[in-house]
Amino acid sequence: MTRRVTSGTPEPRPALTRDRVVRAAVDLIERDGTRALSMRAVAAELGVAVMSLYNHVPNKAALLEGVAEHVVAGMDLTGDPAEHWTDRARALARAFRKTAHDYPRCMTIVLTHKVDGTVGLRMAESAFAIAHDAGFDAPTAVRITRALMAYTLGAQLRDAGMAEVLDRHPDGLFAARELDPTRFPNVLAAGDELARSDPEGDFEFGLDLLLGAVDALPRQVT
Repeated sequence: MTRRVTSGTPEPRPALTRDRVVRAAVDLIERDGTRALSMRAVAAELGVAVMSLYNHVPNKAALLEGVAEHVVAGMDLTGDPAEHWTDRARALARAFRKTAHDYPRCMTIVLTHKVDGTVGLRMAESAFAIAHDAGFDAPTAVRITRALMAYTLGAQLRDAGMAEVLDRHPDGLFAARELDPTRFPNVLAAGDELARSDPEGDFEFGLDLLLGAVDALPRQVT
């Protein structure tokens, strides 16, 4: 039996690129939070000297912009133009929700830093195209887009907050035996439903309400 002989020479490290630097920053932020991000921390993440990063990103501000760009670029904005506009809007909201779910900490950076180039305009273009095809004018399209973003982000923040609360209170937010039925009859009546966690069902229900209300708005006269 022959023994395989190895030289013991480590495999060459992949070339350092802007994409690798940005991805390392994304991983660091999602694991340790935005406060942990620094050029030195990213260099340690990659196992390289700090100064080598500056060949790809000039400073931390540029790195943060790269993180925002990376997150937005990964959003699935493919859709079928033949579908009803509400179905297309629903798919767009779901795509935004998935990105916020996959990158909860980086999403803060997306909302607070500019995204250069056409990458940052992809979602806006998709949203405005959907609103335009539905017959809304430009000002209304902007407000519809903002409302959808606000609802989607708000739902994501609520889900994260509720998950944290339920972790601290696995038996529910309140004990029914501690409530006075004369003061809280409706809370007690809804107790079983309040204790049930269904974030996706809640999101879809609210999204249907929002899109139904938007669909009832007057269209522009052509």
